[in-house]
Amino acid sequence: MDQNLRYGWDLTVRLEHKLGTLAALGEALGADGVNIDGICGVTTEGEGLLHLLVEDPEIARRSIEKRGFDLEFERRVLLVDIINQPGELGGIARRLADAGLSIDLLYLTAGMDLVIGVEPLEQASAILRA
Repeated sequence: MDQNLRYGWDLTVRLEHKLGTLAALGEALGADGVNIDGICGVTTEGEGLLHLLVEDPEIARRSIEKRGFDLEFERRVLLVDIINQPGELGGIARRLADAGLSIDLLYLTAGMDLVIGVEPLEQASAILRA
């Protein structure tokens, strides 16, 4: 099954888990013209990890760093256009697993793109295009 996919950029930002921190980051990115195409965040033990899907990682990186936020990681990811139906995730994950590839990042965008972090990225892309 041929998957409609493309590449994107995921930035991982470590945030202090305190009131207003996320608001400050969102305001900073907005002021610098950075649109957030997808987002995933979790908090544990007083810290938060935020994954941001952005179109231009350089502008986002500058915005994050000039305001003193901790940009922990930046990477290319796969964006897979999925259909909202039972079994869609299982089928994608099975194809990658059968090829020996392990997914290490996964979240959805509002536009129903599945953001997938997997290495090697090009091999995963070829498998999902086949």
